[in-house]
Amino acid sequence: MKSYAAVDLGASSGRVMVGRVSPDSVELSEAHRFPNRPVRVPEGLRWDILALYGGVLDGLRAAGAHCGGQLASVGVDSWAVDYGLLDTDGALLGNPVHYRDARTEGVAEKVWATVPAAELYAATGIQYAPFNTLYQLTAARTSEQFAHARRLLLIPDLLTYWLTGEQGTELTNASTTQLVDPRTRDWSYEVAERLGIDLGLFAPLRQPGDPAGTLRPEVLAETGLTGPVPVTAVGSHDTASAVAAVPAAGERFAYICTGTWSLAGLELSAPVLTEESRAANFTNELGLDGTVRYLRNIMGLWLLQECVRAWGEPDLGVLLREAATVPALRSVVDAGDEAFLAPGRMPERISEACRASGQPVPETRGEITRCILDSLALAHRRAVVDAQRLADHPVDVVYLVGGGTRNALLCQLTADACGLPVVAGATEAAALGNVLAQARAHGLVGDLAALRRLLTRTQPLTRYTPRGDTGRWRDAQARLARR
Repeated sequence: MKSYAAVDLGASSGRVMVGRVSPDSVELSEAHRFPNRPVRVPEGLRWDILALYGGVLDGLRAAGAHCGGQLASVGVDSWAVDYGLLDTDGALLGNPVHYRDARTEGVAEKVWATVPAAELYAATGIQYAPFNTLYQLTAARTSEQFAHARRLLLIPDLLTYWLTGEQGTELTNASTTQLVDPRTRDWSYEVAERLGIDLGLFAPLRQPGDPAGTLRPEVLAETGLTGPVPVTAVGSHDTASAVAAVPAAGERFAYICTGTWSLAGLELSAPVLTEESRAANFTNELGLDGTVRYLRNIMGLWLLQECVRAWGEPDLGVLLREAATVPALRSVVDAGDEAFLAPGRMPERISEACRASGQPVPETRGEITRCILDSLALAHRRAVVDAQRLADHPVDVVYLVGGGTRNALLCQLTADACGLPVVAGATEAAALGNVLAQARAHGLVGDLAALRRLLTRTQPLTRYTPRGDTGRWRDAQARLARR
């Protein structure tokens, strides 16, 4: 067995996991977990990137302690779209802007005046989201900081640069910028030229599995690791790593990666770039081995996380038990609505949305929690149904991975809503995909199908069978459509 460290950064926490891999087994353990707390400063909402890097170093030190200082490789994945800017000396020009910052309000319309939304989708296949990197760059181009920038590194590439001193742009994450052509798996040079975006700001593209350097001597000294320790490019968009870790067999499956966001869709061999697909707000992000992650972004457990924060961090188990006693589908909201994107006042905003749509207003914590879970299951259903129709790709089963696998009520509601069995497992799917991409680059694991067979044999999985018919879920969706 060899030991690999997966640096896996989510929007609310980061972790360094150690994966011990052989051709027949994979064992994952947590070395270190640390908070990811954005900071609101006078100029807006920012990521505390230095604290994150400190957490990474602490995690690598703890990972080394797990395996006697010997790591076969390190890989880094994180959330998408955000970036840091470097000057001519390679120094960071300020803390990266958070994707929930307000600077991109109204920017999309300015972009569409030059490249209409339909043309932009046909060229890049990326769904509209106000925080896409393309809109962030448009909002930033008149700033003093941007004027001094000579390099742009997406968040996992920035951390990899600090670890190794080498710069690159990993492809799966680059595809979320809305500047990549999913057919060629290269930059969309025409889009960039029309919008005046200098692609020279980006470091050369890397593929998952490519070498990304070795840990710098200063990092080895800081962490106590025995060098040399290579760093390997993985699916550095955490969803790319999570989808790689879906323990599926065959092609007739849908997946839902659950966490702060829910990413629900299909794995395809080619993008779907139709106008109908754009109108349904599906995205075509790139995955491992030439695959396309055809999915819809749903607000996800962010809705519940914000409510829990507003309520003073009550016990989640108690909330879920209370939610289970509330009648199903009493009230639902659109879990993809941009109205829920910003932080703050989430319980009140959910109640206000129910009131505005003429539904019973959830008042207790249990009622609001049930409203959120029903709404997420309904959004999961809609995404799975729409994806099959738009891609002409039927499925027999839904795989649910990520943090939501711990939420049995959400898993069961998703099965009920979709009318399909849900197989829940691979709770730390992004970290597993990260580790196995490294192991594969070092010859321990075969192709994507072999990787998934290994996961099916080694990961605990729970199967949820749908209850009842899906008629009441169709009715709930119709209530939302009449808003």
